[in-house]
Amino acid sequence: MLRCIAIDDEPLALELLEDNISKVPFLQLVAKCDNAMEAMKVMQQQTVDLIFLDIQMPGLTGLQFIQSMTEKPLIILITAYEKYALEGFNLDVVDYLLKPVSPDRFVKACNKARELFLLKSKPKETVSESNTDFFFVNVDYSLLKIVTSDIMWVEGLKDYIKIHLKSQASPVVTRMPMKTIEEQLPATRFLRVHKSYIVSIAYITSIRKTSIFIGNMEIPVSDNYRDALATITGRMG
Repeated sequence: MLRCIAIDDEPLALELLEDNISKVPFLQLVAKCDNAMEAMKVMQQQTVDLIFLDIQMPGLTGLQFIQSMTEKPLIILITAYEKYALEGFNLDVVDYLLKPVSPDRFVKACNKARELFLLKSKPKETVSESNTDFFFVNVDYSLLKIVTSDIMWVEGLKDYIKIHLKSQASPVVTRMPMKTIEEQLPATRFLRVHKSYIVSIAYITSIRKTSIFIGNMEIPVSDNYRDALATITGRMG
């Protein structure tokens, strides 16, 4: 059971959020708040696993509230404004939902939060954690260390891949299937957007309906991976 709070300065939006939460069996609503300061008091008094948070609120905004927390619970942003999506994901939110939120989209976000909660609740293993920070690939008869946070995007070329890194101009080329490197990369930080492309969420600079930009590089988003855009912007299709 995830203990959650709902924060929104609009009474009707808060009631609708409460109703949606009541229909998800693994959620327990412990408080409703119409501002961030009130939510702070709640969090000082009891355990909160998940926050449903509006962005545009008087006083402390939703994004400012996230930045003020030293230890963050899981957070799902629910807002009428699409323009804050990238900033929200840079603050490691679970999902970004645009009002009005459909029931299936709401449940999808809740399921994602539950999966992350269960993952964080598992005992930590040093080896598996370190494997998400770096891995090795074969390049010119040697093993080259690739630091995960340095990867901007990965491009598939038949039996080979190009790993484009922030730290160097030329990509690293190695013989490896896309599926193999996709399994190496943390799912919370990387998105498969095309059969030939995997992108780092941290390096995305802008998004269009059928493409993602990393700097001046335009990367196509295919129909089969269109849900990846919903992960970023909270908008289906």
